[in-house]
Amino acid sequence: MASSATANPDSRPGTPGTTRSRSAQIRTSTLRSTSSTSSLSSLFSASPLKDGLSGGRRSADQYDARSLIYRAFVPHIAVHVSADTDELAREKGFASFHEMLRPYGDDLQGRLTVRDSVGSSNSFDDFGVRFVGLREMAASGENWETGISAWANGRGTASAGEKGSAGGAGSQKVFVGGNIDEVEELANLHLERNEEDLLEASSPVANGGGSGNGGGGGGGAGAAASPPSDHLFYLHFLRRLLSAMPVSPHETFSHPVACVIAISSRNQSPIETLRNLYASGNDVNMPQYVNNDYLRYYVLVHDEDRDDIQKSTTLFDQMKKHFGLSCHLLRLRSGGKTAVTDDDAVMVPTSQWRSAAEELASIRAKDAEDTPPLCLPETDASGIQTMVREMTQMSVVPFMERCIATWNDQVASRRRGLSGRFLSMSKRYFGSTSTRSSTSSSSNYDPVSASYPPSTPEAQMRKLADFAFMLRDWKLAHSVYDLLRTDFTNDKAWKHHAAAHEMTAVSMILTGTPLSHKVRQETIEPMIDLACYSYVARCSATYSALRCLLVSVELLRLRGGGAVDEAAKWAMRARDSSSLGPIGHALVTERVGDCYVMRQGRGSQALGSRKRKAAMWKMLAANEWVAAGKTTRARHCLDDALPRYEDTRFDVIKGFADSLKARTGYTPLSGRNVGNLVDDDDDDDECLELGSKRKSIVMSPSGVEDSRVAEDDKFVES
Repeated sequence: MASSATANPDSRPGTPGTTRSRSAQIRTSTLRSTSSTSSLSSLFSASPLKDGLSGGRRSADQYDARSLIYRAFVPHIAVHVSADTDELAREKGFASFHEMLRPYGDDLQGRLTVRDSVGSSNSFDDFGVRFVGLREMAASGENWETGISAWANGRGTASAGEKGSAGGAGSQKVFVGGNIDEVEELANLHLERNEEDLLEASSPVANGGGSGNGGGGGGGAGAAASPPSDHLFYLHFLRRLLSAMPVSPHETFSHPVACVIAISSRNQSPIETLRNLYASGNDVNMPQYVNNDYLRYYVLVHDEDRDDIQKSTTLFDQMKKHFGLSCHLLRLRSGGKTAVTDDDAVMVPTSQWRSAAEELASIRAKDAEDTPPLCLPETDASGIQTMVREMTQMSVVPFMERCIATWNDQVASRRRGLSGRFLSMSKRYFGSTSTRSSTSSSSNYDPVSASYPPSTPEAQMRKLADFAFMLRDWKLAHSVYDLLRTDFTNDKAWKHHAAAHEMTAVSMILTGTPLSHKVRQETIEPMIDLACYSYVARCSATYSALRCLLVSVELLRLRGGGAVDEAAKWAMRARDSSSLGPIGHALVTERVGDCYVMRQGRGSQALGSRKRKAAMWKMLAANEWVAAGKTTRARHCLDDALPRYEDTRFDVIKGFADSLKARTGYTPLSGRNVGNLVDDDDDDDECLELGSKRKSIVMSPSGVEDSRVAEDDKFVES
């Protein structure tokens, strides 16, 4: 009866992590390892990763990257419940009711149907929502670009016993994403533990625990085990960059779309409590740019072990009469914590969209204290899944569709019309006159708070575009983002301006329209470039600039053809970002090579492919991994790159490769598929250019290569 979403995510067949049995996962002697690595290996377990040839690897990587970006921008649902409801959740081992719901929003059960702006129905099997505590959402803070985790006022420090997947009793810290340093630290921790696992194992191929051979394990051994691991660390790095985005004025992805208001059957005055929760929710000190006109969804949690179901059913009918049809009766057992040895126990999945700071705190807490995994009875897990799906399909999505239709008809259509264009032109040509007062009076932008009030057309159109984007109506989202670019430029709302350019480019790529060289050069490239410039130079928003670049890299890379070269170029731009540390720098360098691998040549000779450039960037990545002390990752890069340079005629390149092999203790793995970059199908001109640029490999006086190679960007562009 239990569905796949309630099962242990590390035990699904045919996915990374299948080599670790359930008993091995729950042994307290191995909790230190599983606290850091099992979450990494299970992170993409819902994706149908394919093993074997390089084509299968590319298909798996494409699915993961695309799905990851889709799920990064999903509706956020606030949770605001009574004290008795949180008490019931704590009895089951969770920090709060919100923490109990949270893991089940990542992957909704079954296919979810959404209608776009023209009335067409589309079904998605990878849709999700994000549950966030209402007060935590309000306390996420304004300092998110510097990655400072906000703290709820007067709530003290986080408990040392904080648990990762579902939170622990006493968890009080408000974790916020957007901190590149924390993402870097987390990636370094995963890599270190992967190195330790491989050193402790008798054989890298035989090591089935944690990350397996190279950082993630795989379904099988030998060659079949290695392909998913090639990209797992980078995808985890990207996921953590996109996780837990705080509430911000320039975009509404993290603003609440709905709010769960819940009471339990233990409550003595249920209807009055629900009304008080509604009122207190409105009184929460949310930022002034957040619109409080979001959907309220009322939940009655029935205690199966203590209360009468007939009484709860009667109360539920009263709730529907008072508050409408957006209600749900959730039946849970309250017989204390569920032991993993119970016959009907289902392990609670780890929330996939925790911030890097939260995952770090979870790992450290598990290292400090051995704790068994949280479990729920099968009926409870199934009931929560059903509630989340029903709420999303029957209430949240229709609410968003109605908002889109209203805003599109009342706001965006006027902006597209003749009068809206005339107003925009007037603001553009006459709003910047010498009279400053006229400029300020014609603009709705508040430079003090760097935001637009929620009732203004600009704020409503931005929310319209974000709602359309979250429901994957790319064409509508693109058209509205494109309209907003001019308004934000006229108002000199630079962060809004940068975000509008970013999302215009991203939504245009997602529409699926052909991306000719002219379109990429004259439309997409200027928008991405301007977005990054505004983020960095005008707003000092390095995190947003890096997010813009890496999302663009993945989407362009998946388009194939000439777009792959554009993806590699933007990956090099991200690589040059000063915000990246050595781990992030090496991961992005490796990703440049992955971009070039995707470029397919033409004809029997595969003319126009970029395998030589891919091998070169893998070599550079190996050099950076060595400098960072991660020899396992360096050997993975060398497996791909060295076959390309075995017969090179250039002594400097050969010496560079030999030095890397010596420093990593490299020996070829005969069982691995290392021929991905071997075929000699590049033009001879590239080989000559490789020789002409060989001096770009900078050698130190001691004979050890510099951690970064000079002029490598120019090298690749050749």
